[in-house]
This record gives sequence, C-alpha cells and structure tokens, in this order.
Amino acid sequence: MDNIAKLTSAYKSDEDDYEKSLRPLSFKEFIGQNKIIDNLKVFIKSAKIRKQSLDHVLLAGPPGLGKTTLAFITAKELGVNIKATSAPMIDKSGDMASILTGLEENDVLFIDEIHRLSPAIEEILYPAMEDRSIDIIIGQGIGAKSIKIDLVPFTLIGATTRTGLLTSALRDRFGIPLRLNYYEYEDLQHIAMRSAGIINTGIREDAAMEIAKRSRRTPRIVNRLLKRVADFALVEGLSEIDMNITQYALDKLDIDQAGLDDMDRKILKTIIENYSGGPVGLKTIAISVGEDTGTLEDFYEPFLVQSGFIKRTPRGREVTKNAYDHLGIPYFPVGRSNTEQYLFDDEDDHPEE
Repeated sequence: MDNIAKLTSAYKSDEDDYEKSLRPLSFKEFIGQNKIIDNLKVFIKSAKIRKQSLDHVLLAGPPGLGKTTLAFITAKELGVNIKATSAPMIDKSGDMASILTGLEENDVLFIDEIHRLSPAIEEILYPAMEDRSIDIIIGQGIGAKSIKIDLVPFTLIGATTRTGLLTSALRDRFGIPLRLNYYEYEDLQHIAMRSAGIINTGIREDAAMEIAKRSRRTPRIVNRLLKRVADFALVEGLSEIDMNITQYALDKLDIDQAGLDDMDRKILKTIIENYSGGPVGLKTIAISVGEDTGTLEDFYEPFLVQSGFIKRTPRGREVTKNAYDHLGIPYFPVGRSNTEQYLFDDEDDHPEE
C-alpha cells in the first residue's frame, strides 16, 4: 500500500466495527438533523442536475452527532467515490498534493478534524478549493521552480468540533456551512430501537427512551450505551432489554439521570469546591481534573453548557444553580467561599464578606 493509500484508508481502519455496522447508509436511514438533511438533498439534487461537483461542505458540531456518516452518505447520494482522512495525518504539503491529484472527477474528499490542518497544508487547499489547481515547488534553492497543476472538480467535506479554530480564509471557502445540533430524545429513542434491531437484540420502548435520556443527546453514545446494556441483559439471561436492566446497567456505569458521567460530575464539583463555583479558566479546570484541555472543550463542556450546568463568561466558566441542585449541594451566590458554605448550615450564620 502506497503512502497516499495509507493516508486515506487508515482513517477507516481505525473505526470500531460495531459503530460501522450501525452507520446509516442513506438519508432515508438517517434519523434526526431534519433541516440539514433536507437542505443537503436540495444541494445534491441541484449539483446532479447541473452535472457539476457539489460545493464544498463544512460540517460542524460536537463529536458523535453524525458528521462522518453524513459525509459518506453525501458521496453515495452523489454517486461518486469518497476518500477520507483526518487532518493530523497530513503533515507534509506533498501528502496533500498527492491526495488532491489522485481524485477523480466530482469525487468527495473528507477531512475530519479539519481545524487541525497546519498553515502550510491550508495554503495548498486555498487554490485547490477555489481555482481547482495547486502549485508544486520542484527542486531546491536557486534552481527551484513552481509548477501549476490543474485538478478535476471535487467536493471537500470538512468536519470540525471547533469552528472557532478555523482560519477565516479557510472557513469562507466552504459554500455550504452546516452545524449539527444535539438530538431530541425521541430521535435518539428511534436510533436505539433501530440499532437494537441491527444487532438482533430486543428492546422495549421505555428502555430505549431511558438510554436516550442518558446519552448526552448524542447518537454515538446511544449506540455505545446500548451495547453495554445488552451485555448486562445477556449475562442476566434476558430475552430483551427492559427498563429494569437498563437502569441497573446505566447506574453500574455511573451514568446518572441527566447523562452525566464521573468526569462530568468531577468537573462540576471541582469548580464548586475548589473555585467557589467560578468563574475559573478552562486550563485551570483541566489541570485540576487531570484531563486534556481540548477534550474538555470538545467533549465535556458543550454538553454541560447545553444542559444548563455551566455557563461561559468573559472571566471563565461558572457553575449554575442547576448543577448545585443536580449534585445535591446547597447553592450560594458566586463569590461565597466554599469553606464557608460547608462550615455553616444556615446562610444567615455566614460571616460578612
């Protein structure tokens, strides 16, 4: 396998077989994100009528909402090939140039985590996206010369969890920017029911809804929790997943009623107990809980903000009253020291600040 084949195939070889088996293969099978699906159908149909490549597409949103799935479905609906890779794998300008020159007419190039492209790679993409050409430098020193290579029409689909890290020059070159939102519980329930059918596991509707409500409103997590609950049901000798085994399994996994796991609760408690509820900077939180800053910002924070447990302010992150209530911790106004909170049972007994 040559280097370019590795760049565009390693992305797929790393995928979990279980997740791949559950991936929708068409818009008809895709559940949720209705507005985005409807718009994509129009854009794809228009491109096919014009017999031209689809405009470049930017898919943004938290992890696990279906960005990769939509990229593959889009290519299938267009009737073209797709080459998939992720930005961290492309560390040389020559690699990007080789991928681009290897595309066939109207093919889709999917780049995951596109916000992590290096500036040098971005410079190659600009003319490729706009003018369908790239400039390659041949030779070194005084004898070096630039050669312009024309490209076939193609569609770049970029996926990102952090739109703010994209340069404006790259972001503006996407003609179809789409943002995926967290799913409604009913859609997640349908996803759980569909996935259970694919893996030949019976599941009751109320159990599917329970999984949905503890899934951080994310399809990928629905499928992951479904598999774990199915393990418990299998060991218990049950013929189907019911509410009792679902609640038992999810409690064992420390996934609470709001979908928070150990790290979510640790983040909230750290801000409350160590920093009086905030505001506190993200880097400080990351150090305190022993987690990577990027992971906190990409995975944990969006859901905690969306769920109303954390709010972002110019001075940092603050925990809301909802978080105190959920954790069963008495709520005091921001700025009240946590030591004081625990020293006194009655707020009136607190010393003046």
